[in-house]
Amino acid sequence: MSGFTSDKVTIVGRITTIYGVKGWVKVYSHTEPMESILNYSPWLLKIDGQWQPIKISDGKVHGKGLVAKLAGIDDRDVARQYCGMDIAIEKDLLPELGDGDYYWSQLEQLEVLTESGVKLGKVSHLIATGANDVLVVKGKADSVDRKERLIPYLPDQVVKEINLEEGTIRVDWDPEF
Repeated sequence: MSGFTSDKVTIVGRITTIYGVKGWVKVYSHTEPMESILNYSPWLLKIDGQWQPIKISDGKVHGKGLVAKLAGIDDRDVARQYCGMDIAIEKDLLPELGDGDYYWSQLEQLEVLTESGVKLGKVSHLIATGANDVLVVKGKADSVDRKERLIPYLPDQVVKEINLEEGTIRVDWDPEF
Protein backbone atom coordinates (compact mmCIF):
# COMPACT_ATOMS: atom_id res chain seq x y z
CA MET A 1 0.00 0.00 0.00
CA SER A 2 2.27 2.77 -1.11
CA GLY A 3 1.06 5.49 -3.42
CA PHE A 4 3.57 7.86 -1.86
CA THR A 5 6.28 8.88 -4.31
CA SER A 6 9.28 11.03 -3.44
CA ASP A 7 7.98 13.99 -5.46
CA LYS A 8 4.73 13.98 -3.44
CA VAL A 9 6.32 13.93 0.02
CA THR A 10 8.56 16.23 2.00
CA ILE A 11 10.81 15.35 4.91
CA VAL A 12 9.81 17.12 8.13
CA GLY A 13 11.98 15.39 10.71
CA ARG A 14 13.72 12.24 11.87
CA ILE A 15 13.25 9.57 14.50
CA THR A 16 16.52 9.70 16.43
CA THR A 17 16.38 7.10 19.20
CA ILE A 18 14.07 5.16 21.47
CA TYR A 19 12.62 6.73 24.62
CA GLY A 20 11.55 4.53 27.48
CA VAL A 21 10.30 0.97 27.17
CA LYS A 22 6.77 1.33 25.78
CA GLY A 23 7.32 2.20 22.09
CA TRP A 24 8.09 5.91 22.44
CA VAL A 25 10.78 7.53 20.28
CA LYS A 26 12.68 10.81 20.34
CA VAL A 27 12.00 13.00 17.32
CA TYR A 28 14.06 15.73 15.67
CA SER A 29 11.71 18.15 13.91
CA HIS A 30 12.39 20.44 10.95
CA THR A 31 9.03 22.17 11.46
CA GLU A 32 8.64 25.53 13.11
CA PRO A 33 7.53 25.53 15.81
CA MET A 34 9.09 22.10 16.33
CA GLU A 35 5.97 20.55 17.87
CA SER A 36 4.01 21.20 14.64
CA ILE A 37 5.34 17.86 13.37
CA LEU A 38 2.98 16.17 15.86
CA ASN A 39 -0.03 17.65 14.02
CA TYR A 40 0.65 15.79 10.78
CA SER A 41 -0.83 12.37 10.20
CA PRO A 42 0.12 9.95 8.98
CA TRP A 43 3.86 10.18 9.14
CA LEU A 44 5.58 8.42 6.26
CA LEU A 45 8.68 6.32 6.92
CA LYS A 46 10.80 4.75 4.17
CA ILE A 47 10.66 1.03 4.86
CA ASP A 48 12.18 -1.38 2.32
CA GLY A 49 12.55 1.50 -0.16
CA GLN A 50 8.90 2.57 0.00
CA TRP A 51 7.17 5.33 1.94
CA GLN A 52 4.86 3.62 4.43
CA PRO A 53 2.28 5.41 6.61
CA ILE A 54 2.60 5.16 10.38
CA LYS A 55 0.38 6.89 12.88
CA ILE A 56 1.40 8.33 16.20
CA SER A 57 -0.95 7.88 19.13
CA ASP A 58 0.64 10.54 21.33
CA GLY A 59 3.40 13.11 21.27
CA LYS A 60 4.72 15.93 23.43
CA VAL A 61 7.53 18.35 24.07
CA HIS A 62 10.06 16.73 26.38
CA GLY A 63 12.94 18.87 27.62
CA LYS A 64 14.39 20.64 24.59
CA GLY A 65 13.05 18.04 22.17
CA LEU A 66 10.04 15.94 21.26
CA VAL A 67 8.92 12.41 21.98
CA ALA A 68 6.20 10.48 20.18
CA LYS A 69 4.38 7.20 20.72
CA LEU A 70 4.12 5.11 17.58
CA ALA A 71 0.59 3.69 17.31
CA GLY A 72 0.40 -0.04 17.86
CA ILE A 73 4.01 -0.32 19.05
CA ASP A 74 4.41 -1.03 22.75
CA ASP A 75 7.94 -2.43 22.86
CA ARG A 76 11.25 -0.57 22.77
CA ASP A 77 12.89 -3.25 20.63
CA VAL A 78 10.20 -2.91 17.96
CA ALA A 79 10.43 0.90 18.15
CA ARG A 80 14.23 0.69 17.74
CA GLN A 81 13.85 -0.44 14.10
CA TYR A 82 12.49 3.02 13.24
CA CYS A 83 15.46 4.91 14.73
CA GLY A 84 17.40 6.91 12.16
CA MET A 85 14.48 7.06 9.73
CA ASP A 86 13.41 10.32 8.13
CA ILE A 87 9.83 11.39 8.78
CA ALA A 88 7.99 12.62 5.71
CA ILE A 89 4.46 13.83 5.09
CA GLU A 90 2.42 14.31 1.96
CA LYS A 91 3.18 17.76 0.51
CA ASP A 92 -0.58 18.34 0.22
CA LEU A 93 -0.75 18.47 4.04
CA LEU A 94 1.55 21.50 4.23
CA PRO A 95 -0.15 24.84 4.80
CA GLU A 96 -0.21 27.29 1.91
CA LEU A 97 2.57 29.86 2.10
CA GLY A 98 2.29 33.56 1.37
CA ASP A 99 4.05 35.19 -1.58
CA GLY A 100 7.81 35.15 -1.16
CA ASP A 101 7.76 32.37 1.45
CA TYR A 102 9.34 29.00 0.74
CA TYR A 103 9.77 25.70 2.47
CA TRP A 104 13.41 24.67 2.90
CA SER A 105 12.72 21.55 0.85
CA GLN A 106 11.79 23.79 -2.10
CA LEU A 107 15.17 25.54 -1.96
CA GLU A 108 17.35 22.45 -1.63
CA GLN A 109 19.03 21.41 -4.89
CA LEU A 110 18.38 24.76 -6.58
CA GLU A 111 21.26 26.15 -8.67
CA VAL A 112 22.77 29.29 -7.10
CA LEU A 113 23.99 32.01 -9.45
CA THR A 114 25.41 35.46 -8.87
CA GLU A 115 23.58 38.40 -10.40
CA SER A 116 26.12 38.35 -13.25
CA GLY A 117 25.42 34.64 -13.91
CA VAL A 118 28.44 33.00 -12.22
CA LYS A 119 27.44 29.50 -11.05
CA LEU A 120 28.28 28.98 -7.36
CA GLY A 121 26.78 25.50 -7.00
CA LYS A 122 23.64 23.90 -5.61
CA VAL A 123 21.91 24.36 -2.28
CA SER A 124 22.85 21.29 -0.26
CA HIS A 125 20.77 22.21 2.79
CA LEU A 126 19.93 25.12 5.06
CA ILE A 127 21.01 25.91 8.61
CA ALA A 128 18.97 27.86 11.16
CA THR A 129 21.36 30.14 13.04
CA GLY A 130 18.90 32.18 15.07
CA ALA A 131 19.69 35.48 13.38
CA ASN A 132 18.83 34.25 9.89
CA ASP A 133 18.81 31.04 7.92
CA VAL A 134 21.90 30.14 5.88
CA LEU A 135 22.08 28.45 2.48
CA VAL A 136 24.83 25.81 2.32
CA VAL A 137 25.92 25.92 -1.33
CA LYS A 138 28.25 23.25 -2.67
CA GLY A 139 30.22 23.80 -5.88
CA LYS A 140 29.96 21.20 -8.65
CA ALA A 141 31.87 20.36 -11.82
CA ASP A 142 30.24 23.18 -13.81
CA SER A 143 30.50 25.77 -10.99
CA VAL A 144 33.13 28.49 -10.69
CA ASP A 145 34.92 26.18 -8.21
CA ARG A 146 34.22 23.27 -5.85
CA LYS A 147 34.03 25.40 -2.70
CA GLU A 148 31.28 25.14 -0.12
CA ARG A 149 29.78 28.55 0.62
CA LEU A 150 27.57 29.66 3.49
CA ILE A 151 25.29 32.34 2.10
CA PRO A 152 22.88 34.18 4.42
CA TYR A 153 19.25 33.73 3.41
CA LEU A 154 18.34 37.39 3.41
CA PRO A 155 15.63 38.09 0.81
CA ASP A 156 16.13 41.35 -1.12
CA GLN A 157 19.54 41.95 0.50
CA VAL A 158 21.47 38.84 -0.58
CA VAL A 159 18.84 36.59 -2.18
CA LYS A 160 17.59 38.60 -5.13
CA GLU A 161 15.38 36.08 -6.94
CA ILE A 162 14.08 32.56 -6.47
CA ASN A 163 12.71 30.87 -9.58
CA LEU A 164 11.32 27.43 -8.76
CA GLU A 165 10.37 26.77 -12.41
CA GLU A 166 13.96 27.33 -13.61
CA GLY A 167 15.41 25.79 -10.44
CA THR A 168 17.57 28.82 -9.66
CA ILE A 169 18.37 31.30 -6.93
CA ARG A 170 20.09 34.58 -7.87
CA VAL A 171 22.23 36.11 -5.16
CA ASP A 172 24.22 39.30 -4.63
CA TRP A 173 27.38 37.47 -3.58
CA ASP A 174 31.05 37.74 -4.44
CA PRO A 175 32.35 34.39 -5.77
CA GLU A 176 35.61 35.07 -3.88
CA PHE A 177 33.76 34.67 -0.53
